[in-house]
Amino acid sequence: MTEVNSLQHILQDQLQIPGALLTKYTKLGLDEREVLLILQLIRFFQEDNEFPTPLELAEHLTISEKQSSNILMKLIQKGFLKIEQKENDLAQISEAYSINPLLEKLYTKEEPEEENIIGTIFILFEQEFGRPLSPFEIEMINAWLDEDKFVPALIKAGLRESVLMGKLNFKYIDRILREWKKKGIHSVEQARNASKNFHNRQKVNTAPPAEKRDTSIYYNWLEGED
Repeated sequence: MTEVNSLQHILQDQLQIPGALLTKYTKLGLDEREVLLILQLIRFFQEDNEFPTPLELAEHLTISEKQSSNILMKLIQKGFLKIEQKENDLAQISEAYSINPLLEKLYTKEEPEEENIIGTIFILFEQEFGRPLSPFEIEMINAWLDEDKFVPALIKAGLRESVLMGKLNFKYIDRILREWKKKGIHSVEQARNASKNFHNRQKVNTAPPAEKRDTSIYYNWLEGED
């Protein structure tokens, strides 16, 4: 009888997770810590706790409460997670996390090339800056996408141009994107041609940045690399 009870407990202690999360998370720009925190959220949902604290989540991960809080914030700012308000039968208001935005991204069919660019744009920025992006920087990228309606490929081109010019900062990238928009540049090909014309007019190369960085993945930006 003990064995049967034990087996039933094991069967009841299963966690249902979206399989696409494990196969597509890198394309969406998620890392392993973010995925594990999402899995912990799903586990808490299953236990009828829809709004676990950062500390409760951190207790089941190898991260601190502050890191847990930062990851939650990044997931919200990246559009994978949102906080909803719920009202019970007694008209009491409570808050709950929702992973519906993540599920929509996982199971909404998009053009493969566009999906890949959107999924990797945050990774590209973090890779080039050599550090995690700040909440303000994540918000700025989201604003370029959602408010300014810059296509992801053009934002990627702006990043490459800033690398080429040795001026790797968000203000400079923002200036590049807005200058392109003012000139009616809406495609990568138009941006590439404008950049070629600009650099052809320069007689002196821009001084290299003080700190040497590996920019090999961007070296052929003007030569038509996609």
